[in-house]
Amino acid sequence: MEDGFDMVALAQGTKAPLFNLRGVAGGSHNLEVTLRDNSVVLLAFLKVSCPVCHLEFPYLERLHRSYRTVPIWGVSQDDADATVAFGRMFGCTFPLILDETLETTVAYDLTTVPSVFLVSADQVIRRTIEGFCKADLEELNQELARYAKQPVIPLFTSADEVPELKPGCASKRPL
Repeated sequence: MEDGFDMVALAQGTKAPLFNLRGVAGGSHNLEVTLRDNSVVLLAFLKVSCPVCHLEFPYLERLHRSYRTVPIWGVSQDDADATVAFGRMFGCTFPLILDETLETTVAYDLTTVPSVFLVSADQVIRRTIEGFCKADLEELNQELARYAKQPVIPLFTSADEVPELKPGCASKRPL
């Protein structure tokens, strides 16, 4: 967040750790390989019990539906069954992948979920968002439209009653 809060996760400008994680629908999701074919990848870390993730993920789904050419991955700290249930509950059609060992969580220095990272093809983190921040998500929306070479599609509607800011929940960490 850019509102004077201290960043805990990897900040903008940091080299993104590469990973290869299993998806809940099968197959693997290799960040290095995906970045070869895409200008950016959006990573959104989650924990299924986190109410702030419940708030944020429907908006990430809106981004996915608006800018289909930009890969979005939900990186879950939970098991496959819980993650599939989360995806169904919040209508996620983008890939949900499993950080079962929490190695990726540690590599991205997460202490809070949701944490979102926009990673560019040169493996640099272009944007980091921790928790729910409406203004940051609106900026991300504009940025994804540029990468998708599309007009900006509004992320929030007049019917959405969301807070401007909601701090995230404690991330899982290995013992």
